Amino acid sequence: MGTVLRVVGLIEKKRRGQELTEREIEFLIDGYMKGRVAEYQMAALLMAFCLAGMSASEALALTKAMLRAAKPLELRDVPGQKLDKHSSGGVGDKVSLVLAPLAAAMGLKVPMLSGRGLGHTGGTLDKLSSIPGLRTELSPHQMKAQLRDVGLFMAGQTEELAPVDRRLYALRDATATVASVGLIASSIMSKKLAEDLDALVLDVKVGSGAFAQSLPEARALAALMVQIGARMGLPTVAVITDMSEPLGRAVGNALEVKEALSALRGRASEDLMEVTLTLTAYMLHLADALSAEQPPQRLSAHVLKRYKDECMDYIEHGDAFARLLRMVDAQGGDAEALLNPSLLPRAEHVEPVEAPEEGYLQALDAYWVGQAALLLGAGRDRIDASVDVAAGLILAAKPPDELKKGQPLAMLHTNDPALLGPAKEAFLEGVRIGQRPPAPRRLVHEVLLSPQG
Repeated sequence: MGTVLRVVGLIEKKRRGQELTEREIEFLIDGYMKGRVAEYQMAALLMAFCLAGMSASEALALTKAMLRAAKPLELRDVPGQKLDKHSSGGVGDKVSLVLAPLAAAMGLKVPMLSGRGLGHTGGTLDKLSSIPGLRTELSPHQMKAQLRDVGLFMAGQTEELAPVDRRLYALRDATATVASVGLIASSIMSKKLAEDLDALVLDVKVGSGAFAQSLPEARALAALMVQIGARMGLPTVAVITDMSEPLGRAVGNALEVKEALSALRGRASEDLMEVTLTLTAYMLHLADALSAEQPPQRLSAHVLKRYKDECMDYIEHGDAFARLLRMVDAQGGDAEALLNPSLLPRAEHVEPVEAPEEGYLQALDAYWVGQAALLLGAGRDRIDASVDVAAGLILAAKPPDELKKGQPLAMLHTNDPALLGPAKEAFLEGVRIGQRPPAPRRLVHEVLLSPQG
């Protein structure tokens, strides 16, 4: 009875806006995992965190409590510097599919644990599942062996690595408590810390297609994760990138894999490559800073260009593409599908969305493009739902293109023709056409470094 009263008292304390101590948060998380704290009590606590807010100290304490329940990968015996990149999620965000093999080809070890998408944001595991035969469920032993031999793996989070987060995320999804900076930061950083990394680069998206709708929101999330990384001894850099419109031209799992393959062969949209190369450059910079035993610095334009040029050399010579082939083969996937993308899943029905008037395409709202892809079957509205990996869309126009009435704006892909009408309506909600071209889009807004940097 005393335990129940204490739990209720802590929930009430947080509801009143008071800060919970590290010991209190540890007690609640430990009790939750051992059955002493009921699901409904944890749901109430999560809602209290959402409504009353979380301090940086509480987010750090929650991260530590979640990490204590995990069984880390323990990669210290794998030679080389282990770095990962994590995105807060967006529309058309296939960066990981290009960045991970590129960074591995350039000598880094990339243990990339990913998740499945929810809502209008796509998940890396869903994209990978469109490659025939590819396994994303790897044991810790398989992860370590592949990291040593191939230089990277891209796999799903295991129960051992993130037991608390798995349960809490499902509960947050079911109780409308996902949208909390503190809870998001703790969720992401507890999983990344369990990877036993040497350093971490975060891609924090901002805009209509991201969790953070405004720059202050994105800055708060980025700063908190960088602070947690610093407190836990993990050098961390956060790059705030734009998600006001989709990244690249493909939205949908198999379609995004095809676009990533083109990027690895040196044929990619400018926005996708700019974000990918910037993030990879900061991974390389972190590795160099670690080797020199120096804190990371914000890169000057000159140094950033040097890193990007080096990255492009590895793409143009085929090293990055070859590394992805090795990874797919090691994980049981059909590497032939990468050499011949027509072997990837294809939708039966493809129809255009046409421009309703002439003028300049001023905006293509990422949220509504994501909703269109979701309606076509490319996403899920709950974590246990299935997706149609062939569904999605290809953008035929992007701002600041000049349009004629009736010109295709996008090609919609689905296996259910009944979904085309609602998807077209959703897509057009995000279209704005005017008589003047829009201002240039800023892709990289800010870079935040660990406090000691």
